[in-house]
Amino acid sequence: MASHRKSRPAGTRVAGIRTPALATATLTSVALLSQTANAAPSTDGRPSIEEVEKKVDDLYRQAESATEKYNAAKEKTTKQRKQVDTLLDDVAQRAQKLNQEREELGSFAAAQYRTGAAAPDTATFLLADSPQDYFDQTQLMGRLTSRQKTAVDDYFAEQSATMKKREEASRSLETLTRTQSDLQTAKSTVQRKLSSARELLSKLTAEEKARLAEIEKQKQEEAARKAAELAKQQAAAQAEAAAQDSGSTSGSSTGTSTGTGTGTSDTSYATKAAKAIAFARAQIGKPYVWGATGPDSYDCSGLTQAAWKAAGVTLPRTTYDQVNAGTTVSLTDAQPGDLIFFYDDISHVGIYIGNGMMIHAPKPGAYVREESIYYGGESIIHSVVRPA
Repeated sequence: MASHRKSRPAGTRVAGIRTPALATATLTSVALLSQTANAAPSTDGRPSIEEVEKKVDDLYRQAESATEKYNAAKEKTTKQRKQVDTLLDDVAQRAQKLNQEREELGSFAAAQYRTGAAAPDTATFLLADSPQDYFDQTQLMGRLTSRQKTAVDDYFAEQSATMKKREEASRSLETLTRTQSDLQTAKSTVQRKLSSARELLSKLTAEEKARLAEIEKQKQEEAARKAAELAKQQAAAQAEAAAQDSGSTSGSSTGTSTGTGTGTSDTSYATKAAKAIAFARAQIGKPYVWGATGPDSYDCSGLTQAAWKAAGVTLPRTTYDQVNAGTTVSLTDAQPGDLIFFYDDISHVGIYIGNGMMIHAPKPGAYVREESIYYGGESIIHSVVRPA
């Protein structure tokens, strides 16, 4: 499906989703920052647990962003490698054909020599820039047979095509080398960020780990509250739409329904979405592994791609492309199966299952799970896309 989403400056939101400036007053992140501000300063120079928590979250975020860059570079590298292989095979086949045509021309020269005719000079032939130059230099135009002329023409045509293919293959190899460098850079970035996060966590005391768990619990509780609010809003909107639909068809036995959720296309989408969600739910408990597309582990976009593939819909590999693979809708109008994208760099995605909840592969060290779409606060929600 063609995308209806237009590019917009960083930090904006689609209709129905508030901007960060309007949303942050109600976010869990504000509460956490307040806790950080009120936390007693460390007497030994160690960062507070709230500071550690924020730093670890940032590192995981950066790792996930680098993961999507890695996915994009990996996909591009695979395509370019196939292109290079095809070009090199073509060059090899053309070179073989060129050798055969050169041998055929040599046999003509040998035959002319045996019959007493002036034999073409091989060196002159190979140095010629075109068939006409060759004919002029050897003065054999009048003595060449039609077959010989055709062979010479074919040889120079094949020589020119082979040179062009070699140049194209060389350019493709240079492009592939650059993409492979991007791939390695993204891979190194992911590994470095994850290593830093693990190092920070390894230094926590038992008491600090308990405090970290408490912070996470508070975040989850706030996210659940926001999810319940969204579920109520969506239920109210659906009830209103149903009432309007009922009113528009009353009094007419031949009236056509125009309300959302009752049309044939909506029924078709619901069927596909149910298959995608069923697949995603079956993956719950499998580990997040960056760059993974299943079946034993997934990263965020790998999971959504696999889920919709199970429903017969092909999605691109990365979040950057998946966000354009459908129709953008407002958060209030989100339906089960829609894709929820997060952060201004569109580096995370989950599959919506209704009632403010989604299934996603959260981050390194975590497992595929159901979670509120407000798991990181409302401001990080970027957009909602209906992929089919």
